[in-house]
Amino acid sequence: MRESKNAARNGDGGQRRLLRLLAVAIVVTGLIAFAVTALLVNIFERKQEARNPFFRVVALTDDTEDPVVWGKNFPQQFDMYSRTVDMVRTRYGGSEALPRTPTDADPRSVVAQSKIEEDPRLKRMWAGYAFAIDFREERGHAYMLEDQTFTQRHQKPQPGTCLHCHASVYTAYKRLGNGDIVRGFEKINPMPYAEARALVEHPVTCIDCHDPDTMQLRVTRPAFMEGMRAWKASQGIPDYDVNRMATRQEMRAFVCGQCHVEYYFKGDEKRLTYPWFNGLLADAALAYYDEVGFADWTHAETGAPMLKAQHPEFETWNQGIHARSGVACADCHMPYIRVGAMKISDHHVRSPLLNISNACQTCHKLPEEELRERAENIQSKTFEMRNMAMDALMAFIDAIKEAQEAGVPEENLVEARDYQRRATFLIDFVEAENSTGFHAPQEAARILFKAMDHLRHGHIALSAPPAPTIVSSAVHETP
Repeated sequence: MRESKNAARNGDGGQRRLLRLLAVAIVVTGLIAFAVTALLVNIFERKQEARNPFFRVVALTDDTEDPVVWGKNFPQQFDMYSRTVDMVRTRYGGSEALPRTPTDADPRSVVAQSKIEEDPRLKRMWAGYAFAIDFREERGHAYMLEDQTFTQRHQKPQPGTCLHCHASVYTAYKRLGNGDIVRGFEKINPMPYAEARALVEHPVTCIDCHDPDTMQLRVTRPAFMEGMRAWKASQGIPDYDVNRMATRQEMRAFVCGQCHVEYYFKGDEKRLTYPWFNGLLADAALAYYDEVGFADWTHAETGAPMLKAQHPEFETWNQGIHARSGVACADCHMPYIRVGAMKISDHHVRSPLLNISNACQTCHKLPEEELRERAENIQSKTFEMRNMAMDALMAFIDAIKEAQEAGVPEENLVEARDYQRRATFLIDFVEAENSTGFHAPQEAARILFKAMDHLRHGHIALSAPPAPTIVSSAVHETP
């Protein structure tokens, strides 16, 4: 009897354990089913987000230039774009906010530091040119039009061509050209700056790089289209159309290259022209300027016909390891970030050294401090070479002036001035390029070394004896 009761109790206990296990299994199965369902729903929602990367609040057209309107459809990108007002200095770039007292002529309450005050050699290198009057550290894209509008360089007349890189000119070109941006470009170029400035309102904005219907990247600057056509022609590729033939990854560099380039104002029409007919090297640009006989100004101390390099980041980047590896400008200066399921470009355009985790560590699996030190090591060496070249240039300007006062023959002075022109352009090519050598360290060193070689030949020209006077040996008979 006792055994049967124990057996019954054991049976009841086993049933209860079985029921508990069954209940646990049901709960676990339910939780797993819930988790899987939630995951699938989340995946579906993220796929829908990715399929519809923005919510269309307003209709955008090919005439919508105000970035605030674009920002209604693209709030994340607009928020990042708005942060280009930041003024943060890196070791060899960027700018600190310097307060100034606003005036009617210049209402800015903040400016960047003056480069020609930091390094007076620049003022002497550009003696007689507008940059010797006012040249400051570059600020973010938000300031590009404001700083150009109020620069003291306008003490020397400036053409409307300047707006090509500092303003949202696409719609202005369209309006003046009745839909043809090239015709509009040709009309704005020769205008006095103040007259052309009245036609634009914003610095570079969304419409300058994006198609409003598809959001695809596009080139809107005629000068870049023409420059690329000339460069590709030098490589044996005729009739190159950048908007039709470039890959998407190439466009992530080309939209930046529309403005971050060397250029000149061609002829009386002041047509903005990129000197890429012989290639992108600094030497190729110099050779082109020699071919067409172009000079930006006459040096105030020596009388040399001079060239001013602009901001040749695109040309220099093309000579570096990143370009050869297929890394575009946007990959480092506007790296991809995740917002929910979307991968978007960071429109807070800035130095990669201010955003190392996203800009550099995506490819380089090293600590931030190590990557910063590597970049600054390149820049420090380039800056040292740049300073030596600048000192050598100052000494050569002194030598030309002394030679002029000493009555050195004009043919020697002409040759020396040509070497001054060449050396100055090459030094300025590295000086004006905003990476302090980082984009292509060996190319920057080569350019500066070549500049020093021009200065060496210039000193030789000044010290060379004058050509001997040839006296005829013919015998003249007296009639």
